[in-house]
Amino acid sequence: MSKRTLNIESRTERLIAVREFISVAAREFGFTDEEVSKIALAVDEACTNIIKHAYKYDPNYSISVTISTHNGAFEIAIRDTGRDFRPEAIPTPDMKEYLEHYRHGGLGVYLMRSLMDKVEYNIRPGKMNEVRLTKFLPR
Repeated sequence: MSKRTLNIESRTERLIAVREFISVAAREFGFTDEEVSKIALAVDEACTNIIKHAYKYDPNYSISVTISTHNGAFEIAIRDTGRDFRPEAIPTPDMKEYLEHYRHGGLGVYLMRSLMDKVEYNIRPGKMNEVRLTKFLPR
């Protein structure tokens, strides 16, 4: 099992470093360019949600991104200490209605679930929020 971590400040400018960190590791693990892009997008969405919703754009907080690889699984654990998040409260969007009304935003959780094989949450109110994104290498 291999593990590496990147800690960033809660700033949208730092998302470039996160995407690069994820992309390099995913490529090394054996994913295709298309799969690497999907994984990086899912992680970007998770971090953007933390910056916007958990930290309300306050740059004085940090986000921890840890990649673990084992038995064909590429797992990313993203942790923050911001406001609690209730994933079950996020409905699956009606894409037809969404596109008809030219809405912007609000697809982060939907995208993460669509792009990754597994999305799990570990929320400890007042202590830590964690989203764990997993993608398996195709056999």
